[in-house]
Amino acid sequence: MSADTTASDAESDPVGYFLDDITYHGKSDRTRASYERVLRDFESFLGDGQQPSPVREASHRDCMSYVHSLRGTVEESTVATYASYLHRFFAYMTQVGVFESNPMTLVMEEMDESINTDPTRREIGLQSMRGFVDSITHPLERAIVVTLLKTGMRAGELCNLDIQDLNLDTPGPRPDIPVRAGLQGRPDSLFVAADPTRGEATNGEERTASNKRKRETTIPVDPELAAELRRWLAIRPDTQSPAEPLFVSTSGSWGKRLTPNMVHHIVESHAREFGWYMDGGGAEENVTPHYFRHFFTTHLRDRTGDRGVVKYLRGDVAQDVIDTYTHEWGTRVRDVYVAEIYSLL
Repeated sequence: MSADTTASDAESDPVGYFLDDITYHGKSDRTRASYERVLRDFESFLGDGQQPSPVREASHRDCMSYVHSLRGTVEESTVATYASYLHRFFAYMTQVGVFESNPMTLVMEEMDESINTDPTRREIGLQSMRGFVDSITHPLERAIVVTLLKTGMRAGELCNLDIQDLNLDTPGPRPDIPVRAGLQGRPDSLFVAADPTRGEATNGEERTASNKRKRETTIPVDPELAAELRRWLAIRPDTQSPAEPLFVSTSGSWGKRLTPNMVHHIVESHAREFGWYMDGGGAEENVTPHYFRHFFTTHLRDRTGDRGVVKYLRGDVAQDVIDTYTHEWGTRVRDVYVAEIYSLL
């Protein structure tokens, strides 16, 4: 396809252009269908207004009006999901030079979607979550669940962790690999990078998942998580990967880096045993790795009252905030986290 043809497609049908691109990037048919439903609905909304306009000319007021029109017709959690789809669409089209700007940026800042709670989601108390963790005995599976619950990171981000991304004050048994430079002088901490991308090599190994953080983040490790990680490292199989992944399979793919599907399967199997996962239950009912991110956000925010620290730990904030919290990592972030992180064991 020539450059002229591609430009013409982007001009005449930017939604179709975007859908084709996410398909080329390996997104599933289900993901494409979800984006198409929302984006075509937004397109129709713009066309049905008093002053019809094409998607490429949508203003932030158009976007706000569309988001407002959804309220009362769908759950607030669905409103947030639709808004995030629009945001990603405009961000991508701006990045590739088809659109000049992203009108959803201001809308998302107002919505504060990244810290929005979901009123329809299953709510699990801390005591119940402790019982859930206590029921898990395998060192790998227990370390995975505690890491997700204590850090709020995504499943893909957990899978992308390498040995060098962990700095424990008391290391325990681990390969003789130096911690990355950014963790020097920061004991009991985990480094979550922003750059790993699915299908591309990082630290000498092609990755199966992308990290979705806006910026790299250093997360404190409390004594409970440190103990679980040392317990896992004591039995961690050797691996042939030059990246030396932190979490590797102990089953059929022995010694290979975990994938998000493996992590989802582990969490789902334990959630089923607790009655926390049912086929067809949906995000509101089922406990998944993403639910642990919600649990972390809700509980830590309520305990600290510091939305900025929680946003920093989740990797949801812009460069100026990241710079502030990175500079204050040894004081404000670590002190707040260590003082307020909930006990699971």
